Amino acid sequence: MVGVYVIFMPKVLNDLSYSPVEIGAIYTASPLMRFLLPFVFKYFVKLTHKVFIISLLSVTFISLSFFVTINNFWLFLPINLLYGAAMGVALPFVETISLQHIGKERYGKVRLWGSIGFALIAFVLGKVLNGAFIALVFFFITALFTTLLGLFLAQFEKESQQDQSSNEKSFSLLKYWGFWVSVFLFQFSFGGFYNFFTIYETSNGLALDVVSYLWIFGVVCEIVMLQFQGPLLQKYPLLLLLEITTFSAILRWIIVALFPQNLWLILLSQASHALSFALYYTAAIAYVYRLYTQKKLAQQFFLGIGFGLGGALGAIVSGIIYKYSPKGVFLFEAFMALLSFLFLLIHQKRVKNAKI
Repeated sequence: MVGVYVIFMPKVLNDLSYSPVEIGAIYTASPLMRFLLPFVFKYFVKLTHKVFIISLLSVTFISLSFFVTINNFWLFLPINLLYGAAMGVALPFVETISLQHIGKERYGKVRLWGSIGFALIAFVLGKVLNGAFIALVFFFITALFTTLLGLFLAQFEKESQQDQSSNEKSFSLLKYWGFWVSVFLFQFSFGGFYNFFTIYETSNGLALDVVSYLWIFGVVCEIVMLQFQGPLLQKYPLLLLLEITTFSAILRWIIVALFPQNLWLILLSQASHALSFALYYTAAIAYVYRLYTQKKLAQQFFLGIGFGLGGALGAIVSGIIYKYSPKGVFLFEAFMALLSFLFLLIHQKRVKNAKI
């Protein structure tokens, strides 16, 4: 489902005469909801099993709504807000269930199945996509199965003793502000990649099916990392892994910006997805899980600040920049990744100096 939404939907919207700014706005809506939701659940609503079920059922309803709203920007925009809300509730539950049952060392071996799905949809849809209807059919089918299997998974969800005894209103972002700023900036740096990589590469002469293969290659590298990252997570400090993976993103965006027509270098940049996504993501959620006793709320804030606020602002800013300088989008992303790396160093220093 994410593969359809991330890889092909921007191209579909572009073909439907959406402007770069409108595409950026659409891809701001979903992340923005992920950012706002944690504050709602921190102060007003409890993250319960019932809420998890409602969010799963909403995913299927929203996927059907795409069919009747996609041709109108002002109708499609609020539906994407609802999509972001539903996913913003469901994903923290899934992450917490996974970490409760299998731990950080084996988490990647479960997460890689999502990567396999992402790769398969990139391969299949890259061959048959010829309009918005085909993309929406694939999105609906994958959303339906996501809902059904999510409902099956829901029976394994349980409230941990830490969650039961913790006051969610005591949850503090300021205590670890350097880390949270780094998370925000890192995901901000992905805004242009998710929204405009396909458009950017096809506009530089690469065929759509070749770009699909590039997505698949990146995901294959991601899968390999998820399968074998366990020893890295056991042997090295999580903060060190976060620093290495953040630095790899700086190099990645520079390559994409300067060498969009060099297939070998673009392959190299996609290979780094194993670091800048797979290893970073696992190390980050494991680090957040360790920092806080409010497990589900902490995961929700991680998604909200990173994929939410960072993704939202990254999407809208990249849409504005792309209109004037496609290359400038990825150079700007490299700068954001650099800032993320620096704030991570600040956080590490504060941890060592015991100022938190």
